[in-house]
Amino acid sequence: MARHSDDRRAALATAIQKYAQDQKALPGVTTAARRIALVGQMVESLRRIEFVKRIVVRPVDNRRTDPASDLFDPLRAAILHHRNGDLDEAMWLVFLATHFGKHLRDGWRLLRDVYRGNGTPWTFARVANNPAAFEAWLGEAYEWLKSDGVGRRFGNHRKYETLRTDSDRGTSKVLSSYVAWIGPNRGPAGLIADAQAISGADPKALFDELYRSMEAVLGFGRTARFDFLTMVGKLGLADIEPGIPYLVGATGLTCSPYCPRS
Repeated sequence: MARHSDDRRAALATAIQKYAQDQKALPGVTTAARRIALVGQMVESLRRIEFVKRIVVRPVDNRRTDPASDLFDPLRAAILHHRNGDLDEAMWLVFLATHFGKHLRDGWRLLRDVYRGNGTPWTFARVANNPAAFEAWLGEAYEWLKSDGVGRRFGNHRKYETLRTDSDRGTSKVLSSYVAWIGPNRGPAGLIADAQAISGADPKALFDELYRSMEAVLGFGRTARFDFLTMVGKLGLADIEPGIPYLVGATGLTCSPYCPRS
């Protein structure tokens, strides 16, 4: 595995350098240190893509869907729910995985314990039918979730999120905004069909339409929307894929040839 990774890094570094020499200068990677950093990020991205491809085709243990089990995994659970015809719950779990993130030490523990609730999981249907009940439960559970000695933290890219129900950006508000975006009486299949009526069936155009409409989801900026929708596509929950990198809004960027349509 290490040799394969080294070979991949060398091939990517050579390709970047050759492109810069023969095609077009790449001002952002003029130094060796920057090229090494870029190659490292590319290799890690490829690993994640390959990981998802592997788990999509493998058998999934039913315990992956159970937040009371140490084996709980939202992405594998999404695969199983989708195989069983439940797109609502499959996309909900991908959304929760994106919102909470996977902490390097705590793993999915925060997501798992919030999703588990009071013993009856906070499924998409349950939250969509009564978002106020979820907010009330989270308000009551907040103290023990934060102070019972169990490590429960948001993932690194989501570290500014909060469980506080009195926050305008708290988890309960975020989940309610997702339900509103999906439409509790429409479901993800209806959302995708409506977006497809606007964009057409092309996977890239459909991705773009969903990406833009997802501005309605609280706390889901450029990176979170991209991560959520690309995972939906990689898991096969919808036939979508990004046609551009959606870099507008990234640190140091204004606009580029990759600006999404307005």
